[in-house]
Formats: sequence, structure tokens, C-alpha cells
Amino acid sequence: MKRCLVTGGTGFVGANLVRQLLRDGHAVHLLVRPEHAAWRIEEIRSDVRLHLLDLSDAQAVSKTIGEIKPEWIFHLAAHGAYSWQTDIARIFQTNLIGTIHLVEACLNTGFEGFIHTGSSSEYGFKDHAPGETEGLEPNSHYAVAKASATLYCRYTAQAQKANITTLRLYSAYGPYEEAKRLMPTIIRHGLRGEWPPLVNPDTARDYVYVEDVCDACILAAQTAPREFGAVFNLGSGRQTTLREVAEIARRVLGIKAEPQWGTMPPRTWDTSIWRADSRKIQADLGWRPRHGFEDGFSRMVAWQRNR
Repeated sequence: MKRCLVTGGTGFVGANLVRQLLRDGHAVHLLVRPEHAAWRIEEIRSDVRLHLLDLSDAQAVSKTIGEIKPEWIFHLAAHGAYSWQTDIARIFQTNLIGTIHLVEACLNTGFEGFIHTGSSSEYGFKDHAPGETEGLEPNSHYAVAKASATLYCRYTAQAQKANITTLRLYSAYGPYEEAKRLMPTIIRHGLRGEWPPLVNPDTARDYVYVEDVCDACILAAQTAPREFGAVFNLGSGRQTTLREVAEIARRVLGIKAEPQWGTMPPRTWDTSIWRADSRKIQADLGWRPRHGFEDGFSRMVAWQRNR
């Protein structure tokens, strides 16, 4: 059993990771903002320890980490990943300053593994699947903050010889996802035999099922690093177009209506090429996704039906 600390544990990926850690028998502590949304953890609230604080408060972070002395840290707290999160100051406070405060506090107590979640948006728009050493061209304030946090974690890990690993997440989906996101929206409409407004069908993403993301986080925490400050792309290695998503949704949900393409305006981050080069994480951590997109989508639909 490990003492685990999770930031962002009331978020989509975090709520899934917390459940997996509990199933594996670990003791789980969550750092959560006082105004956090608790709906994702209501069923497991009695199984975890909640610590209310803001990561921008360095003193509070240091005090709490000193009390917990976590062995594994999973830093999933983020702000700015959703289109409606546009407060630039908060984006940098959460993704960069909060990361610095957390890392420094954990270095003081010592730890076995610190997992920082980065973002594929750090690369910016590419016409190929970028490798981890490729130059960064972040395409939003969020991406700039994430790229800065990754560089800070990498440098600090190398300078302190600490096991701090960054997982650059591609498009995670699955249970407990934010209701406004694409997959929950398609499922919600699809269960009524309808389609939501959709953008260009050639828009593509590398979708990775959330259980596979959680597997990677735990593997990274328990694996001795080949290099301090390692960065891994966490994606399936296969991109799926929105047209393919619609075809799968039609089969799984039995939708008879035709999707109306272009009824939603394009977003600034839409692209027809978005795929992870996942060779490094496969070689170094032995991680491979267990779920293809249709399997993961079907599991998400079953979860939604049960709720």
C-alpha cells in the first residue's frame, strides 16, 4: 500500500484514477479547492482524505504535504483545458505556479514517484506525430502554461535527481467526463436518436480511454526512471476523425438520423492531424492501450445508461 496524493481528484481523469488507486488498496489523499465540485467523488467520499487548499498558497501546500508525506503524487489539477476556462491569471496560477509549489513541497519530504500531467497542446499544430524531444510551439495560454510546467519539472528532476515524470495527455474520454465535451454530448443526443451540432467531419483527435490513462499514471509512478524528468506522450498512436466517431456512435447507439456536418462553427484548435508518437512510453514503461476507440466508447455508453 502506498500513500497517494492526487490533485485534480474531483476532475474527470482524477476521479477515475482515485477509484483505481482505491481498488488497488492504496491510501488516497486529495488536495481540492474549497469551491470544488464534488459530484464525481460522492460515492467514494468516505474512502479518501480531503484536504481543502489552493495550490497558489505555498505555505498551505507545504504544511499539508509535510503532514501527509505522500509516496506517490499524481498532479492532475489543471485549468484552461476547456474552451470556457479563459482566465489567463488562473491558468498560470494553477498549471505553473501551483505545480512549482507542489513539487517544492514534495521535494522537502521525499517521494518515490511524482507524475505531472502535461498536454499534447504543448506541441502546437503539427503535420505529423511529434516525438517527445521535438520543439514546442504551444497554441494557447493553457498550452504555454503546460509547456512551462513540463520544462520546470524536467529541469528540477534532473537537478535534484528526483523521479518526476510528465505524461503528455492526448484526448482522454470516458466515465465522469465533463458533460459539455464531445463524447458525453454525442451519447446524450444519441440515446434520443439525435445528433448534436457537429464541426467538419475531418477534424481528428488521438482518443485514449481514461482507464488506459490511469494505467499509465500508475506504471510511471512505480517504474524506476531511465532518465530523470522523463516526458512521455500518452496517446493511442492512432487518430480518429469525427466522421469515424459518428460511424461508431451510429452502430453503438443505433442512431438512424444523418449527422449534419458544419452545423457547429470550427474551433481555433481544430485540425485534421492530431496523433501521438507513443513509441517511447511503450518501450520504457511497457504501456499500451487496452481499449480501442469503439470498445472505449461502448463502455462509456454502458456507464451512461447505468446512471
